[in-house]
Amino acid sequence: MDATPYVLPLLLITIIIVPVFEGCDQTRQGCRIQEGTCLCGVGCYSEYRYSNYEECHKALKGRRYDFCAQGPCYHNGVCVQTSQEPGYKCRCSGTGYYGARCEQKCFDQSHTKEVPFECIVI
Repeated sequence: MDATPYVLPLLLITIIIVPVFEGCDQTRQGCRIQEGTCLCGVGCYSEYRYSNYEECHKALKGRRYDFCAQGPCYHNGVCVQTSQEPGYKCRCSGTGYYGARCEQKCFDQSHTKEVPFECIVI
């Protein structure tokens, strides 16, 4: 019996996909406040401010200051609390805007300027 037909499927099964977090010095498993709820997962250390769901839930109850409650992001940007100043980060992808608070309108991509990643439409 020839084992060759079974080698390729076994190789495909053993491939492990490891997520890449660009721009991260350190990653961690934790929780963050996003759109008024606790979101837990793995990502950049600065974005997952709380160690666990309980700690995040306490912050939602007002036991810790929620920087996102003020609505610092413009044009439907999503506010995410971080451990770095100013205590939040705005996610602008899909809004047509970019910048620290999603305040700058994306320009026509035919310009010769570099296009911010938030403005790239796939």
